[in-house]
Amino acid sequence: MSKIVSARDLDFLLYEWLDAEALTARPRYADHSRETFDAALATSAQIATDLFAPHNRKADLNEPHFDGEHVHVIPEIKPAIQAFSEAGLMAAGQDYELGGMQLPTLVRKACMTWFMGANVATAGYPFLTIGNANLLLAHGSKEQIDMFVRPMLQGRFFGTMCLSEPQAGSSLSDIKTRADPDGAGGYRLTGNKMWISGGEHDLSENIVHLVLAKMPGTDGKLTPGVKGISLFVVPKFLVNADGSLGERNDVALAGLNHKMGYRGTVNTLLNFGEGKFKPQGKAGAIGYLVGEAGKGLACMFHMMNEARIGVGLGATMLGYTGYLHALDYARNRPQGRHPLAKDPSSAQIPIIEHADVKRMLLAQKSYVEGALALNLYCAKLVDDERTGESDTIKREATLLLDILTPIAKSWPSQWCLEANSLAIQVHGGYGYTRDFPVEQFYRDNRLNPIHEGTHGIQGLDLLGRKVVMQDGAAFKLLVSRIEATLHEADEDGDLTELVGEVFALLDHLVEATESLHKTGDINKTLANATLYLEAFGHVVMSWIWIEQALCASRAETRADDQDRDFYRGKLQACQYFVRWELPKVRPMLNLLESIDTTTLDMRDEWF
Repeated sequence: MSKIVSARDLDFLLYEWLDAEALTARPRYADHSRETFDAALATSAQIATDLFAPHNRKADLNEPHFDGEHVHVIPEIKPAIQAFSEAGLMAAGQDYELGGMQLPTLVRKACMTWFMGANVATAGYPFLTIGNANLLLAHGSKEQIDMFVRPMLQGRFFGTMCLSEPQAGSSLSDIKTRADPDGAGGYRLTGNKMWISGGEHDLSENIVHLVLAKMPGTDGKLTPGVKGISLFVVPKFLVNADGSLGERNDVALAGLNHKMGYRGTVNTLLNFGEGKFKPQGKAGAIGYLVGEAGKGLACMFHMMNEARIGVGLGATMLGYTGYLHALDYARNRPQGRHPLAKDPSSAQIPIIEHADVKRMLLAQKSYVEGALALNLYCAKLVDDERTGESDTIKREATLLLDILTPIAKSWPSQWCLEANSLAIQVHGGYGYTRDFPVEQFYRDNRLNPIHEGTHGIQGLDLLGRKVVMQDGAAFKLLVSRIEATLHEADEDGDLTELVGEVFALLDHLVEATESLHKTGDINKTLANATLYLEAFGHVVMSWIWIEQALCASRAETRADDQDRDFYRGKLQACQYFVRWELPKVRPMLNLLESIDTTTLDMRDEWF
């Protein structure tokens, strides 16, 4: 059995729960079948296993380095990504006209689980490139699509997203990168961008940077706030009209960031327009406006929201592979005896027989399989949003994506990291050494609660915007979907007890949400938004588990022995989550309803 991801679990989620085959009835996916979906998954599994997984450890031990002229990464990365591109996976979801396969997002994300679980750092390069290409397809001009997107989908160019600056991380209204019209229809950019993954390397012919910057007003000053932000495409090398590469653009590497984990993905500080290179004879990085002036942040959110769901999937898969490694170790590591075994000369038992090890493995299973189900549910929503059979299906999919995106990003980032911690614990002292991979999985995953919006930012987005937008339309729709599942599951005798607990805490979440938005003081409402995010996420995950359990319960009665064990595992994980994890939400909601201001009232000088 693979220790990257369970193929049986993927089959269950795709075909038994989410009914991926039904998507083939939609015109966009009419050429597909389960056979073509399975072929894409099998290809992904093979490339990930043969070319991505083998160098995961080497990339961690040999992080990128800069010799003053070039960034060097280990040689195994380039052929792995070439194989990814040659298999058509860079363009898997795109139109046939763009060289794509028109795979559903649901199947494409399932394919990506293999790469993110095998080697999340190497997978970062195509992940960013696909997001960059999708943004330009949505907001770029035909010329920009022909010049930059087509080479990216072929795997010749790679992409980045350049938002943060040394003095402005999440506070994008404070960016200082400047874009001055060059008089020829383009712009010259000057400024610095920090934390740019994939910002410099020799893995591709060109690097396409998507850069947030501000244009000066008539007085020469930059417009304050987010309304002045525009988006520009700034290539490392200029591209000639015939598609060939031109001269080097004025984008220079200022330094590499040395990370705790995720080391195989180059992370950079970039200088734009410092004059190290002089395209067309003068300093200034040449850039091209994407979309409308002043609407850059709205355009970039297209990539940011895709990246947030992708971050959640990456966090999930690091937790998932850690769980499978811990499970394998527990089955093969003899240690100790049962409490009633008094004979010290008797054979030791595998540690999986100990109740506390079962607890740790069951917790991991509930976190990672639940998170994967949520990620793939969101992927199916993207398909519904784009290709749903009615306007109602499309509109509701958009609403659900809006409210679930903060959860899909943050919940796996928190709880699959906890799964990695438990995987180390299962290994005991060995888990804390570099001789076993679980310590790397933890270090790699520790990034995910931070990038693409910290937990705090996701909490503010969820409580401050998503639950109240359109008069609470998304929140009401989500609650109604959860209630519908619970009513359906209540008719299944094995799930009735669990359903009652979820119903109670869903009602409590609704009450707490109303209380928080009745304060009349936005500071008090949002002071504990991160706690709200955590409570909300656990309620959502209990729903996802009831959904899986309902599907498993129905299938178990007609299953053979091996499948029956699989379904019983799903039911037991659901039971664990609802009985052990969900009750943690009650004191959280009580605290939120009290409008506690302990953190808000704390003063700097008191620390």
